[in-house]
Amino acid sequence: MNWHEKSLTELSNALSGKEISSVELTQYFLNRMARSQKLNSYLDIQEDLSLRDARIADQKIAKGEAGLLTGIPIAHKDVFVTKDWKSTAASKMLENYLSPYDAKVVELLGVNGAGMVCLGKTNMDEFAMGSSNENSAYGPALNPWNTSYVSGGSSGGSAVAVAAGLTPIATGTDTGGSIRQPAAFCGITGIKPTYGSVSRYGMIAYASSLDQAGPMGKSAKDCALLLNVISGHDPRDSTSLRKDSLDFEGLLGKPWSTPGGLPLQGLRIGIPDEYFAQGLQEEVRNSVQAALKTFEELGATCISVSLPKTKLSIPVYYVLAPAEASSNLSRYDGVRYGFRAKEYKDLNQMYERSRSEGFGGEVKRRILIGTYVLSQGYYDAYYLQAQKIRRIIAEDFQAAFTRCDVLMGPVAPQVAWKVGEKSKDPVEMYLEDIYTLSPNLAGLPAMSIPCGMSQQGLPIGIQIIGNYFSEAKMLQIADHYQQSSSWHQLVPPSSGVQL
Repeated sequence: MNWHEKSLTELSNALSGKEISSVELTQYFLNRMARSQKLNSYLDIQEDLSLRDARIADQKIAKGEAGLLTGIPIAHKDVFVTKDWKSTAASKMLENYLSPYDAKVVELLGVNGAGMVCLGKTNMDEFAMGSSNENSAYGPALNPWNTSYVSGGSSGGSAVAVAAGLTPIATGTDTGGSIRQPAAFCGITGIKPTYGSVSRYGMIAYASSLDQAGPMGKSAKDCALLLNVISGHDPRDSTSLRKDSLDFEGLLGKPWSTPGGLPLQGLRIGIPDEYFAQGLQEEVRNSVQAALKTFEELGATCISVSLPKTKLSIPVYYVLAPAEASSNLSRYDGVRYGFRAKEYKDLNQMYERSRSEGFGGEVKRRILIGTYVLSQGYYDAYYLQAQKIRRIIAEDFQAAFTRCDVLMGPVAPQVAWKVGEKSKDPVEMYLEDIYTLSPNLAGLPAMSIPCGMSQQGLPIGIQIIGNYFSEAKMLQIADHYQQSSSWHQLVPPSSGVQL
């Protein structure tokens, strides 16, 4: 039985129907993980801990205490602190760090919550800084469709694990597209919820006003099931919204507005002109437009809209995010937290060498940028100005939403690139985020679903952007598309990896 191709609902039914136990299912995925180490998607695997959780899940199932997700394996991005597991954020600075507690997301999904079984911690760009997963201190997670190509960042390890069938579902985080872009590059579904709707408690911080956790799975339905569990108010997170949990699965399969008509009749899709401008790869453009035609066949109407401040999203993001990063990462000084250099002459040299040796190149670059834009004499010119433009970007979206229900466009200007192709030019790498940064700056929900393949056999994704708290509607729209297409069902070849 190919259990790795099953949906969460199918796995849940198999567990409750005694077709397979959680221990057997967990061992099945552990065996696949052992045969796919070349992909480098996991940073920490501890079979004894996974099987321990699986035995607890089996006991709950036997007692009739199981929920829908009890006993189903899951992988967590290494940015979530996880008790008994290493929590490194893919950095030498936190090498071998063991957290004394679980992040809220891990707590909600774990054996004492929904009852899911942790398979391991997944690879990522160091401290979630990157667009290719090449900034991990432990080597890049490789694209399962072709291991010569990047998996996308920063949640590349989670995307690879789901796409390669090394876990049924995974958690990720999205600061400027870090769920959507690797999801598009690896051919899976990923959603970044409205900022503040999922607790950041226990997430190792990069840019606190932008970071948001979310699910990465095979389909919109799988993501909806996980989002049902992890969303909701958390008093331990000061940015957590005081809003009741929503039912993200409730609209799946239901028509948009007209029972008996076409599934998406009445849906107005805004197509931002700026998302189809110069720089968009032709085969990405063609795949996205083909997907839009499918949405029209389902009853939706596409209208042209404008997001005129899109081009400012990159400079604004790369002022604000590094500024917050320079503050958040100041705690890693070799004294209070993190790696400490072995050789130093005095206190200042200990700080200097610990941070120089502990952080990777991209992290140090962003700390320097952030420290500069926050420094006296430059704060008003850079940081304050960027905050003002951030508000204008958010207003752009609200103006667009007066004319449409959701926005759609490409996730990235091109498909995954070869490992090392852009690593020497950080600005060129930053430009790959142009379509994903704006929703984070505005705090909006956005998701990526597979919509095509390139000539090289690499996945292409289409992005859906919704207004605040419209995740259930976005998942409804994505689910209707996935009921009418098969891109999300494609399985990557072995790419030289014995799976």
